[in-house]
Amino acid sequence: MTKKIRVRYAPSPTGHLHIGNARTALFNYLFARNHGGDFIIRIEDTDQKRNIEGGEKSQLENLEWLGIDWDESPEKPGEYGPYRQSERKDIYDPLVDQLLASNRAYKCYCSEEELEAEREAQRARGEMPHYSGKCANLTAKERQEKEAEGITPVIRFRVQKENTYSFEDIVKGHITFEAESVGGDFVIQKRDGMPTYNFAVAVDDHYMEISHVLRGDDHIANTPKQLMIYEAFEWEPPQFGHMTLIINSETGKKLSKRDETILQFIEQYRELGYQPDALFNFISLLGWSPVGENEIFSREELIEIFDANRLGKSPAAFDAKKLEWIANQYMKNVDLDELTMKAVPHLVKAGYMSENPSEEERQRIKKIISLYQEQMSYAAQIVKLAALFFEEDMDMSEEAKEVLQGETVPQVLEAFKAQLKQVEPFEAAEIQKAVKAVQKETGVKGKKLFMPIRVAVSGQMHGPQLNDTIELLGREKALEHLDNALNMIQQ
Repeated sequence: MTKKIRVRYAPSPTGHLHIGNARTALFNYLFARNHGGDFIIRIEDTDQKRNIEGGEKSQLENLEWLGIDWDESPEKPGEYGPYRQSERKDIYDPLVDQLLASNRAYKCYCSEEELEAEREAQRARGEMPHYSGKCANLTAKERQEKEAEGITPVIRFRVQKENTYSFEDIVKGHITFEAESVGGDFVIQKRDGMPTYNFAVAVDDHYMEISHVLRGDDHIANTPKQLMIYEAFEWEPPQFGHMTLIINSETGKKLSKRDETILQFIEQYRELGYQPDALFNFISLLGWSPVGENEIFSREELIEIFDANRLGKSPAAFDAKKLEWIANQYMKNVDLDELTMKAVPHLVKAGYMSENPSEEERQRIKKIISLYQEQMSYAAQIVKLAALFFEEDMDMSEEAKEVLQGETVPQVLEAFKAQLKQVEPFEAAEIQKAVKAVQKETGVKGKKLFMPIRVAVSGQMHGPQLNDTIELLGREKALEHLDNALNMIQQ
């Protein structure tokens, strides 16, 4: 095996890029770049029935959007190709024949119905379902009879049941398996001639000279089968590292695609207008911890400090609040023109602006977005945050309504309404003067002055600078809101 670090991310083109798979890709990428090694994309597409059109393209496009690049892949071939398993059959077939010739594998003619009946009988006896080895020692004559019946066999690997398999896991330390635990002789070639996962992945990792395999710990049970393949060919296995599963921090349960409380596909974050660097940063902290307290890192910093020995042994908690905080740190630094470009499609979709706005409307939208940039974590948030400027009716919370019940509120709002009618030009600085005039006229100051005005005009207890908000809202709408608030008080 080459001494150079070579790692791979090997997705199946069966769907979009899931957050868990993105983490696997990201950790392999950081590990390779930290060591000056190679990061390879290999497509595991032998399960033809589950592959979906565009699945491979979606995986690669979303990895690229995240900021992950690679050294070898189907569209960037190197000397270890092909990089799709469906195109590597000429590599697998001779190896299967070699195992058959050495009696490390055999043809199995059992039908799916026979195998299921066997498993049911085992369950009824309280046994773990496993393959009994029914076809393990067929005579040449018996095989000929099966062939004559037109039965297409699968090829099974002959497990040496007395063996023990051990390896040092980068994350979990020393792990040992008894050969019996794999459930009997396992299939390495399906009836359609395609290799099974555990056979193909071991062959591919060997021939592509993969030095380290970093993957989720749901793959631990596959490792002994792969070690058996390595042993059968007298190959040196790579070093394995199995990362803990990701759990929902709210429920403590394993992240499931059925869990709709968390967005789980990279494409969803992309469509909502998250910054890719923010998601890259967040995912890097799912099951890995840097030295120190800092949690905001650039991609270059993460490459420099990534240490696989700091991969966590406890489940990685997906904390949506932490994601929003990290995303907000990045959003604050986005150029306003760039943020406006990302936010506009969401405002158009919500019906808040036209697809071809005038220059005046465009500038107003830009100012509105600037008001909320400090609060935002992703571009689509602007629709909810800025609804005040586009909706006819305000959605006021009970807490906000209580503010309007204050003793001096009617006096303050009437005085502000009178001042607002006279503001000229209708700009933030002049509006600020109007608020001060109300303070002088009524003697009310502090929260009792500002909070009723904010709630009456915006319907919100918190938000961007009040004077800027009123300027962008416009005199007519601001006065309308004040009238509505005064009517509410008098009812």
